[in-house]
Amino acid sequence: MPGTCVIGLQWGDEAKGKLVDILTEHHEIVVRYQGGANAGHTVVSGGETWKLSLIPSGILRNDVSCVVTGGVVLDPASIIGEIDMLEGRGIRVAGKLRLSDRAHVVFPWHVAEDAILNGSVTGGEAIGTTGRGIGPCYRDKVGRSLALRLGDLYRPEFRQQFEHVLKKKRHLLEAARPADGPPIELDGEAIFKQYSGYAERLRDCVGDTTHLLLDAVEAGRPVLFEGAQGALLDIDHGTFPYVTSSNSSGVGVASGSGVPGRWIDRVIGVVKAYSTRVGGGPLPTEQENPTGEHLRQRGREYGTVTQRPRRCGWFDAVAARYTARLSGVDELAVMLLDVLGGLDELRICTAYEIDGRRVEQFPSHIDDLRKAVPIYETLPGWPEELTEVRQEVDLPPAARRYVDRIGELLGRPVTIISVGPDRDQTIFRNTAPATEACPPPHQQEQAPV
Repeated sequence: MPGTCVIGLQWGDEAKGKLVDILTEHHEIVVRYQGGANAGHTVVSGGETWKLSLIPSGILRNDVSCVVTGGVVLDPASIIGEIDMLEGRGIRVAGKLRLSDRAHVVFPWHVAEDAILNGSVTGGEAIGTTGRGIGPCYRDKVGRSLALRLGDLYRPEFRQQFEHVLKKKRHLLEAARPADGPPIELDGEAIFKQYSGYAERLRDCVGDTTHLLLDAVEAGRPVLFEGAQGALLDIDHGTFPYVTSSNSSGVGVASGSGVPGRWIDRVIGVVKAYSTRVGGGPLPTEQENPTGEHLRQRGREYGTVTQRPRRCGWFDAVAARYTARLSGVDELAVMLLDVLGGLDELRICTAYEIDGRRVEQFPSHIDDLRKAVPIYETLPGWPEELTEVRQEVDLPPAARRYVDRIGELLGRPVTIISVGPDRDQTIFRNTAPATEACPPPHQQEQAPV
């Protein structure tokens, strides 16, 4: 079967962009199927760094087509900005990029809604948002009556639809804004002119990507599906309500792209060698101490889109095993292994203690996850720098053992190891499948409360 899918198994930021860029060499089409401009992918090649939010990482290859499907909510200004950046740096986009006419469009009123409505707090923590209107756009998509899709911008009745939505949005935003807040300014004529210009600029890219992709897989063309965010942020199966607005786990591939799962025969789960999270919500293994600072500084843990510092902690095998199962993962890629260098010992969370009970399944309710005390397994660290390592045999024994233990705990083989951001800082392994039954832990202890 022609389909390969790359899924982040944590709270996003797992370095999926680098892996997609590498795998693109063996695919003809790369597909982005959910999320919006709130996602960020960073690719480093030949000393050059590329930061993308909407356009698939495969755009850096000349002979690859890139598709943004109807599962994505599209900010036209953002994607045009990416096109201009790429072309300004010598990357050809014309003829390589296709945008679904089914993709819902982010408008200024969505950004205004984000500012007013998404500051809600639960359990003492803000749910969090990038402020780019992604959640409100998905809300309109589900609500239907106030939604506008990219294909609508090319229809004769677009002006009438636009005016209808604008009128409703003005009333809703005025009612929602704080009494002491500034009035909501939505210049209808300026917005209509602006978005008509966006539509004209993107015209040659827009079409029916569902038929395009179905034709491709039925013809046996190799297609790579690129997930955004991470599976623990899935709207239905993640750490709700501290999640994104789309299905960011493997269950969202078919609905977002229009390609049935039967066409995908390889799913690669991507994890960092440790855990990170941006914004609110429980992170059971978080280290608010020198270890956490070591991870943040060595890993350059600041958001690609927001530049917010990420919270850092030990690898959580309970969470990652759950999302590996949820996403139908066949194999694993362990990224940023080099960041752990210099630590005397490493910890992996193998279970939680919740209300005095040992729990090995990831909790479905956020309140239970908040109470989770990690039960750790301790492994030796290594002093060596890994960024120059190119073969598995040259990894320190402790690093190989750490990677193998992740595979054992998740029940999937680790086939790819990353030791730096550049394409060539990648180790490909030939390894037998990890067994579902994990060997006895090296050493286990419960973290202090």
